[in-house]
Amino acid sequence: MTRRFLGMPIFAIALALLSFQAAIAAAHSDQIERPKIYGIAFVRFKAVDLQKSRAFYSKVVGLQEGFDSCKGMPAPCFSVNPYQYVALTQTGATGRGSFLEEVGFNVSDVEKMRAYLVAHGQNPSAITRSANNLRTFEVDDPEHNKIAFVELSGADSQIDGQHQVSDRLFHAGWVVHNLAKEKEFYQELLGFRLYWYGGFKDADTDWYEIQVPDGDNWVEFMLNIPASADHAELGVQNHFSLGVADIKACAAKLRANGLQSKDEPEIGRDGKWSYDIYDPDGNRVEFMEFAPAQKPCCHPYTAAHPK
Repeated sequence: MTRRFLGMPIFAIALALLSFQAAIAAAHSDQIERPKIYGIAFVRFKAVDLQKSRAFYSKVVGLQEGFDSCKGMPAPCFSVNPYQYVALTQTGATGRGSFLEEVGFNVSDVEKMRAYLVAHGQNPSAITRSANNLRTFEVDDPEHNKIAFVELSGADSQIDGQHQVSDRLFHAGWVVHNLAKEKEFYQELLGFRLYWYGGFKDADTDWYEIQVPDGDNWVEFMLNIPASADHAELGVQNHFSLGVADIKACAAKLRANGLQSKDEPEIGRDGKWSYDIYDPDGNRVEFMEFAPAQKPCCHPYTAAHPK
């Protein structure tokens, strides 16, 4: 026998209440405006031997440690410019899994960004002040990649170390298995916009690139990588890219800084000159020119290139 309350079945009342609560939540989420996302704030990788990794990023790549947004950071932190940095954390997991730990994004307002995500059903961490005194919080994307949002603030003057090869962090890339879910999160929720996509063959899609909504940095989804990929393969796929004006001059400067490599720059399927090097743990650091030198394969670019 169905129980009734004021002439209505209890299950009908419960269903109506849930619908009402959902309607309120939906209306509330529409009222919260997403703050601006300007670009990549940092990438953080694990390192087995911090001294070897320090030597690679400071001497070969030429980044200075402890300046600007790296001030106060307890672990090795290398400034690319006043608003972007590369950080390292110690790990003992030699040769296991991905060493890309987190990617952070600069935003105009962390409180509004957190409220926006909560209103849309996400579960971000509390806002804290990191060791460099910037307000930040973290959230997992649909594939449990950890991302952070950092409130952009004023910083010291532009860094330009004597041996620094690049002062722009262009993009970060990582393996994605469910592209539809990632697009829903980054494009539909966060407002990222398509930049370019293509593959090893013209009919395939092995790379899917989307720019931040309020800048020219982008993230690159590395597709069609098996779930069983080992540490070496993940080190190739999960990477970050530094921008340069002249790739051949870049390669020459890296060698002058002590890089031991016989590889040469090449033009990728995206039409851009690039040059790949690897840190002591096999994580790929890509150097790339600002604009393509030739027409890309597969599909045209759909957003402006960095300058």
